[in-house]
Amino acid sequence: MLQQIYPSVAHDFSYELNKDMHFASAHFVPHESAGACQNMHGHTYFANVTIAGDELDETGFLVNFQSLKKLVAKEFDHTLLNDHEAFDDRDPNFFPTTEVVARTIYERIQKHLDTLENKPVCLQVFLRETPTSYVVYRPKRGKKSES
Repeated sequence: MLQQIYPSVAHDFSYELNKDMHFASAHFVPHESAGACQNMHGHTYFANVTIAGDELDETGFLVNFQSLKKLVAKEFDHTLLNDHEAFDDRDPNFFPTTEVVARTIYERIQKHLDTLENKPVCLQVFLRETPTSYVVYRPKRGKKSES
């Protein structure tokens, strides 16, 4: 994977971890205003997640890179995103758009991080859908995820 520069998040944590991943998925956006995106099509998504914290776990990790890969790439790779429980073709807040996929990745990761004793936090998810289009999802500070 090519090294890329991602938007950074200002924070006061001691450690910051970034993990790059990619996955190939198909999707469609179930709304007439989506134009050609109403038709099923695929992308090779490139994701970067930024996680920060002050404490390392018992293995000396902020978080294990493999657990992040399982939560994202292994979950979504070679699937139809519309078939996942996290997405709903009846509610635009849950259509599998790049914005919603980025938010869903954040929610999956943060839910896992909340179970860890060292309590790292996911600061942002950068999700590239095409070479020219990407989304950055950052939760509002002080606001917990709805998941």
